[in-house]
Amino acid sequence: MSRVLISAAHKSSGKTTISIGLCAALYQRGYQIQPYKKGPDYIDPLWLTKATGRPCFNLDFNTQSIHEIDDLWNRHLDDSDIRFIEGNKGLFDGVDPLGSDCNAALVKQLQVPVILVVDVQGVTRGIAPLLRGYQLFDDDINIIGVILNKVAGERHERKLRAALGEYTDVPVLGAVYRHPDLMIDERHLGLVPSNEYEYSENKINALREHIERQVDIEQLIQYLDIKRLNRDVHTAIDLCEPELRIGIAQDSAFGFYYQDDLQAFEKAGAELVPVDLIHDAQLPELDGLFIGGGFPEMHMEQLSANQSMRDSIRGAVEQQMPVYAECGGLMYLCRQIEWQGDSLPMAGALPADVVMHERPQGRGYVKLKETPENIWLHESDRVIPAHEFHYSSLENIGDNVKFAYDVVRGQGITDGKDGLLYKNTLASYSHLRDTQSKHWVSEFTEFIKVCMNEEEYGY
Repeated sequence: MSRVLISAAHKSSGKTTISIGLCAALYQRGYQIQPYKKGPDYIDPLWLTKATGRPCFNLDFNTQSIHEIDDLWNRHLDDSDIRFIEGNKGLFDGVDPLGSDCNAALVKQLQVPVILVVDVQGVTRGIAPLLRGYQLFDDDINIIGVILNKVAGERHERKLRAALGEYTDVPVLGAVYRHPDLMIDERHLGLVPSNEYEYSENKINALREHIERQVDIEQLIQYLDIKRLNRDVHTAIDLCEPELRIGIAQDSAFGFYYQDDLQAFEKAGAELVPVDLIHDAQLPELDGLFIGGGFPEMHMEQLSANQSMRDSIRGAVEQQMPVYAECGGLMYLCRQIEWQGDSLPMAGALPADVVMHERPQGRGYVKLKETPENIWLHESDRVIPAHEFHYSSLENIGDNVKFAYDVVRGQGITDGKDGLLYKNTLASYSHLRDTQSKHWVSEFTEFIKVCMNEEEYGY
């Protein structure tokens, strides 16, 4: 079946908008596209999911083993017409200077051809040595075409095409001109996610229309040999009858979840019940609660105004409901958020205040070791790979607070600790991934079952 990875020479080249537009164009033509995103990103997968109508999965060398990447990649071998990966950063960029975790390494592992998106602002004849260098740097990488992005005009395009035609054999699949419709608003953590983008469908349609006009979609289909195959085949997932009802925060403020983690909940026999912390009056009847990452600071007025939900969640925490929260969820559970001169109350379930800063307070991959205080099943010797990206920090943390993790690498909450513990709640800045390093989903669900059997479980 067809497969491709969209990469670039460097980050911020326009890979995401090009990828969204390409996926939307193929989707409108009736193709079934299975999207993937390299790296730990949450926001780009939300857009790719919306553009294709299928959940986007992350492929990440730093949190998954090679075997787990292969398994996730091959899981959708028979139920899609094309598997489409959006890369991260540049084609040869990664944490490891020797390239073991870069896009090119993923390309070689999965045997995927590459389309290179090149930001051509301020470039004319120089496009040729750049492309030749990328071709020659690694003979195992098959660059099947290039999409010129942020082209200034027709004259600029002619010069670029002439240089590539004279000095390279790389086909030009398209030339995308600069246009405000091709921009997705950005903020401190990256693009505005589609779950809170009021006009996301209109934005995706606009991206598709621009791409269809300026990229040869039919040539792309021919180069990738995309055919409508196996459209009625669906991957079977062994699911247990739901034993648990676990609330999951899904609204404009919270939406950072890994799709395979959500599937792991289903496999563990848990029904995930969507909860809107902005509009719902209170929690429904639940056995546990999961509040993932997001942008609570961008919606702090709405979250704060929903006092009945804040009271409901604080009451559930006090009554020993098992709760797990990551980053934005951690922020919401604290007493208040202070940002840009304003300070508004949040759930008040955890003894800490949140302060937003102008610069990141923690960013990148982290490594955690579990402490004996961790309330879930824990192993003191294992090192857990995770990641963090937060502009906030916690202040006025209560006395005698316990933590689930020692931070081997990264920032965490404070003094080399992460995973604040309070009653049956675990809340951290680190984002976990349910992998062989730590199957946190089964650990959380088993913890819920243990709590349900205890007499003090009274919410």
